Amino acid sequence: MRYFIELSYKGTDFIGWQRQVKGRSVQQTLEEAMATILRQPVEIVGSSRTDAGVHAGQQFAHFDSQVPLADPEKLVYRLNSILSYDLAVRRIFPVEAEVHARFAATYRRYEYRIIRHKNPFLTNQAYLFRPDLDLEAMNAAAALLLKFDDFESFSKVHTDVKTFLCTITTAEWQWAGGTLIFRIQANRFLRGMVRALVGTLLDVGTGKQTVADFENIILAKNRKHAGAQAPAHGLFLVEVGYPSEIVRPDYLNFT
Repeated sequence: MRYFIELSYKGTDFIGWQRQVKGRSVQQTLEEAMATILRQPVEIVGSSRTDAGVHAGQQFAHFDSQVPLADPEKLVYRLNSILSYDLAVRRIFPVEAEVHARFAATYRRYEYRIIRHKNPFLTNQAYLFRPDLDLEAMNAAAALLLKFDDFESFSKVHTDVKTFLCTITTAEWQWAGGTLIFRIQANRFLRGMVRALVGTLLDVGTGKQTVADFENIILAKNRKHAGAQAPAHGLFLVEVGYPSEIVRPDYLNFT
């Protein structure tokens, strides 16, 4: 039996989603908790591999169980009872055996959050960036992302991917209260892509690069031309989309 699990986590004290030789990962933490309760080995496959320090308001994963779960809601309760404060399971539900959390997803949406003044309640959850920014130029540059599909310039080098093609459908900067938020949605993202985009767009906002320079960076298809990565703690995976027959669309998510 295959099940989907919906979860959220604060990434500050995790080395990222993916299990590694050393360090505390979201995947390993969840697998160990589930194995303890189900009394069987559990392998979890995530929809997105967030990096160290990156947060998730909504993340999905799938796992297989040797026997049908008698009470998924009770399993959610028991998991949350033993998981640490920075990782929470929202629900567990059955799916067809061939549904893959990563490959069945139709889009991912990320937000990058920036504050201009120190806020102790947003420590490790927003990037404190004080220089003045030209929001109009940043949005003009961000709009160019919808016109291209090859984003090699914003991918970590030496990554094991077959293609650098992504279809971006949303890319915009907006103020929300005292927080400047970059919202971006695409069918897939490359490793380090959003943070590299944010870092380069901040260069546009501070006047280090022009909108035309930003377009040339896209066309260069070379990571050396783009700006530095923005810090991980400002980045949130906020939504993962699936066909309605897998995840019903009226289920509200949170960030």
